[in-house]
Amino acid sequence: MFWRLFFIAIVVLVAVLATLALAGYIFFRITKRYFDNEQKMQMLQMRVDEHREAVKLVTPIKLQAYERMALFLERISPESLVLRCYQPGMDTKLLQGVMTKNIRDEWEHNLSQQVYISSEAWNLIRKAKDEMVGVINSAAITVPADADPARLASTIFASVADGKQPTAPALEFLKQEMRDL
Repeated sequence: MFWRLFFIAIVVLVAVLATLALAGYIFFRITKRYFDNEQKMQMLQMRVDEHREAVKLVTPIKLQAYERMALFLERISPESLVLRCYQPGMDTKLLQGVMTKNIRDEWEHNLSQQVYISSEAWNLIRKAKDEMVGVINSAAITVPADADPARLASTIFASVADGKQPTAPALEFLKQEMRDL
């Protein structure tokens, strides 16, 4: 009878220990999952905070890039370009060369801005630049070499007078993207 009670006590003790071990294991798993989730939430919050900081830093730079490219488009528009480049005593070929060099220099000065603006905006700006150079060169071909530079300027103005301003589509696109930012 003693052995029987002893055996029952051991079975009960083993059952209690097994139950405690199972409860401990379940507690451990739940606690571990909780802390893992907390760690993941903290990591996610850190990423969100880093992203917010990056946006705070990049947004002004992006806006500045859009402003610079809008200024570029304004500077290469026919009115601005002719007024800025024309000097008394120039001949037609020199005025053509100065205007195309001015566009090229402005372009090279602003090349780094492509990092901050959309590819579509950049392509439209490049197209506007190329079209403006084309307008200048086409006008120069139609004007005699010994003609007054004012004639070249008036030919350029006439070619864009019918509303085909090369810079207008790119400028409008930039304005829209800036509003969206």
